[in-house]
Amino acid sequence: MKETLGAASGLVRLTFLVQNVYAEVGRGCDLTVAQAQMLCALTEESLGMADLSGVLGLERSSLTGLVDRAEHRGLVVREGDPRDRRVVKVTLTPAGADAVHKFHQQLTVRLEGLLEDLPATERDRFTRSLGRLVADVPAIFAD
Repeated sequence: MKETLGAASGLVRLTFLVQNVYAEVGRGCDLTVAQAQMLCALTEESLGMADLSGVLGLERSSLTGLVDRAEHRGLVVREGDPRDRRVVKVTLTPAGADAVHKFHQQLTVRLEGLLEDLPATERDRFTRSLGRLVADVPAIFAD
């Protein structure tokens, strides 16, 4: 008997698949999942700790430890905001930018590989549907 896959089950299974690929690529780039997510979030701009906490869905105490470890590795730096001395912004270093670029390239290849067996019309339809589903979700990982 062939399994019927509902939309919710399919999305959950897809989530697990993507999370596993994300973690595997991260390990290959010497990044934890949390570090990779943080570096991706910082690719376009520096973020204050409160904004970064919101983007990553982390409590401030957890974020502080994550930033501490990434800063110790030379991936990010903390900088004061000249407009508001209370704000501390987290910025990628050149090493952090290199790390996230390598991660992004490898992850893109692996994720696109998941779709390579689909006919082009199905891939296009899937991509359009995904675009509609995530239209209001902040872009953390740009193509």
